[in-house]
Amino acid sequence: MTQAVTISVDAMGGDNAPDVVIEGLAQALAVDEALSVLLCGPEEVVAPFAAENARCEAVCTTEVIAMGEHPAKAVRSKKDSSIVRGCRLVREGAADGFFSAGSTGACLAAATLIMGRPRGVKRPALGVVLPAKERPVLLMDVGANADCKPEYLVQFARMGTIYMESILGVPDPSVGLLNIGEEDAKGSQFAQEAHGLLKAEIPQFAGNCEGGPLLQGAFDVVVTDGFTGNVCLKTIEGTFKVLFSAIKSALTSSITAKAGALLIKGKLAELKDEMDPDRLGGSPLLGVRGTCIVGHGSSNARAIKNGILAAASQVREGVSDKIAAAFSAEASPTASLEDADAVDGEA
Repeated sequence: MTQAVTISVDAMGGDNAPDVVIEGLAQALAVDEALSVLLCGPEEVVAPFAAENARCEAVCTTEVIAMGEHPAKAVRSKKDSSIVRGCRLVREGAADGFFSAGSTGACLAAATLIMGRPRGVKRPALGVVLPAKERPVLLMDVGANADCKPEYLVQFARMGTIYMESILGVPDPSVGLLNIGEEDAKGSQFAQEAHGLLKAEIPQFAGNCEGGPLLQGAFDVVVTDGFTGNVCLKTIEGTFKVLFSAIKSALTSSITAKAGALLIKGKLAELKDEMDPDRLGGSPLLGVRGTCIVGHGSSNARAIKNGILAAASQVREGVSDKIAAAFSAEASPTASLEDADAVDGEA
């Protein structure tokens, strides 16, 4: 029997909220009969939907954190916002996880400050599963920590391997360090120090990963600082868009090309779907107490649905509990407003 799970959802998150969130939520509830939702947002938005859906409860809020607001300041001042209330529901035990396609920085700040970190976790990290050639690869961090210390990357690797084992079923995931060369001595002082720590502390560490092999599936988990990871992710996303646009132009350039396009239409659709970030729905923030999935601001209904379902799946697999258990022997400072400032990145 499928485990019952409750996810708090930010109704106001995303460029096309709330309509697209409501549509995606309805699809998620239809797919997962053991899913319940606490829908956070203005009463006029959440109450009508909750009234028509038995497994949805309205959590009425009076504030919204906009995309352009300073994340830490917004979380600090807008305590009745849909993002803050959604994270608080997880902390209070009313919800098992939280999903939002709203301000990434605000989600990271709220999750860190309100949901908190397991003891021993120095910084949460945002990961994204990339559709590599041989097998999926988890890249982290992709925006939570623009400035990192080498020891943070060791923790990212540990959390990433737990996620890959639990969610994607990868046994003994290999770990790579994103760098400018394969040799151990390559890269900046930061990269070299991180390499030494990873080699000493992570049994699955398999060395440096250059940008080229990243999408070839040579590693299961690739770690880097949030600034580099975010630039890398956005470059990959932009490249995919340019590539598919060029293919479309080429296949519609003549009658002969259009005839050929019909022959490969199905395979192209499969490839596009495999590369589509909406298929995954969002990025997991690992290293907080509870589950937090952050969707893309431009998420459509399919992405919202998949993000909510991903949150439910992560709860059922106990990823947060496994990370907490793995780090339980380490001391952790109490989350502070300085921590919020440290996670003002944008994925």
